[in-house]
Amino acid sequence: MADFKAGDADFERRVRESFARQKVMTLFGAELTVVEPGRVTIELNYRDDLVQQHGYMHAGVLGTIADSAGGYAGYTLMPAGSSVLSTEYRVHLLAPGRGERFAATGRVIRAGRTLTVCELEVEAIEGEKRTRCVWGSQTLMCLRERSDMPPG
Repeated sequence: MADFKAGDADFERRVRESFARQKVMTLFGAELTVVEPGRVTIELNYRDDLVQQHGYMHAGVLGTIADSAGGYAGYTLMPAGSSVLSTEYRVHLLAPGRGERFAATGRVIRAGRTLTVCELEVEAIEGEKRTRCVWGSQTLMCLRERSDMPPG
């Protein structure tokens, strides 16, 4: 993987503050566990209220944490005062979401001035065993000079 330079010296604080404002991440009980230039990991515990009818973590939940992990991975490389939006993402469901914890990692593949491409991965964790259950890709758009803060 390429070595990336953070968008600004305060990138980690900027990412963590933005993540804290993501109400869906709060709803899921997700945690930001790794924030590095070009790489972010978001983890969440298995919860009965987030599963589908067979008891597996719902694919929509896994896709959502993958999207956020990739978005924040890209955001680490964007300049201060900017914002990030996903323009598309695609995930492949490789195995059922069966585990006690789930780790979604976003990795920047190519960071451009406006568009950034990321690789997405979600692993199901059961004890020491890790199973890749989701793999995908994502394109992000950098909104320069458009604060990540909510209006008002």
